[in-house]
Amino acid sequence: MNAKIIIIRLRKLYPGKTIIENKNSRGVTTEIICETDPTELHPLHSTAIAVIDSSTIHYHKKITETYKVLNGTLTIFKYDSEKRVYHEYTVPQGKSVTIKPGEIHSNRGRATWVEVLSRPGWVVGDYFNLEIILKKYLKRAT
Repeated sequence: MNAKIIIIRLRKLYPGKTIIENKNSRGVTTEIICETDPTELHPLHSTAIAVIDSSTIHYHKKITETYKVLNGTLTIFKYDSEKRVYHEYTVPQGKSVTIKPGEIHSNRGRATWVEVLSRPGWVVGDYFNLEIILKKYLKRAT
């Protein structure tokens, strides 16, 4: 992903909107999010454009997210807690998938552009990154 070019394009398409660049532990950009219609304007929903190479494995307690692929193909990995297995879903351009509260998931793409609708609106306090939770747990256990 060429983060600089993507950020320039997002700034042109969505002037004045907040852009968040997520990086992995090696400092490589894995996801860029542009809040096009943020929660602070109306708490019941929010919309963002995400450009995704990968996202961390996470879940939300309250938020339902709908991903609509705008450009490219997105692979979503969702955990089935009843069967204790992951399912892989390939979402092509123009198609959507919904992630319900409590569904553990992660995403993979190749600078894939995705519109993300969150209901209620996305907030940091409802984002649970399992990689961070596991690291904290393992640190306490040693």
